[in-house]
Amino acid sequence: MAKTYKAVEITKPGTFRLVEKPVVGPGEEQVRIRVEACGVCHSDAGTVEGQLPGVVYPRVPGHEAIGRIEEVGRRVTTWKVGQRVGVGFFGGEDGTCETCRRGDTAYCQNPIITGVTSDGGYAEMIIAEARALALIPDELKSEDAAPLVCAGITTFNALRNNGRAGDTVAIQGIGGLGHLGVQYAKKMGFRTVAIGFGPDKEHLAPKLGAHIYINAKDEDAGAALQQLGGADVILATAPSGAAIASLLPGLSVRGKLVVVGVSGDPIPLNGVPLIFGGRSVIGNLTGRAIETQDTLDFSVLTDVRPMIETLPLDKAEEAYRRMMSGAARFRMVLTMA
Repeated sequence: MAKTYKAVEITKPGTFRLVEKPVVGPGEEQVRIRVEACGVCHSDAGTVEGQLPGVVYPRVPGHEAIGRIEEVGRRVTTWKVGQRVGVGFFGGEDGTCETCRRGDTAYCQNPIITGVTSDGGYAEMIIAEARALALIPDELKSEDAAPLVCAGITTFNALRNNGRAGDTVAIQGIGGLGHLGVQYAKKMGFRTVAIGFGPDKEHLAPKLGAHIYINAKDEDAGAALQQLGGADVILATAPSGAAIASLLPGLSVRGKLVVVGVSGDPIPLNGVPLIFGGRSVIGNLTGRAIETQDTLDFSVLTDVRPMIETLPLDKAEEAYRRMMSGAARFRMVLTMA
């Protein structure tokens, strides 16, 4: 076995560097994975641009890593060498904070975050906590599975935990998150409304499964939703606080505005529609490893797949810039030759 592997490090905010790193063994409760594909996510900016506090450089970004287990730690009993697995944003919980003790481990107060607190998947190898893994179904290609362990679980969990079959569900934004959200909403039995920001996505919306398309550039999306009877759930995926806030009046009574797109600007909420309709605004992160497993299995069962573009590892910076500019349709995935 080779003694080194290739990885792309961020040496300081905004600076990429392709390096050779020494191969190391996993800890007692870890596994070493030979990476086959890694998605490039908007949240990678937390490491690449130094947007998250406490990032220690150099750091290998990437939290949508798929590959095969090469070695397991001494205390790992549930995983075997050769299995194809994935690890997402949630890289493991501490198990001791109050949130973990109450069973809500996805919101651990001291989590391991792949590509942020530990080296991620912009590399030929990754060390991951065994408890953070999900098994990749044979029906999924590694490059297709990569976005599902982050963007997939984020939209899947948000929808299944907040809606019921037959609800009117609107997906704001048809991008990296939204194009998966539309597919999941349709497959879950929701009356699915896609909200885009111009006519360019209108042809795509029905192909993804939307029953109705609203062009928020030309009409008030909230008012358009009310003409449909109001949305029981609005999944906000586009990172604009002002755009997210404008959707609140489009909710039905007791409707939920579920925010998964992190905006750089505040979300200015009007208290009148919020209070007088008993409406709520909630945030949703990703989920636990078992919920990632649910996402992957459901995606296979219902034929949900991401729309991706691929580039090799040594083009990681190009892939990241293309994703951040919005030019990608819709997810960039790094592949390891």
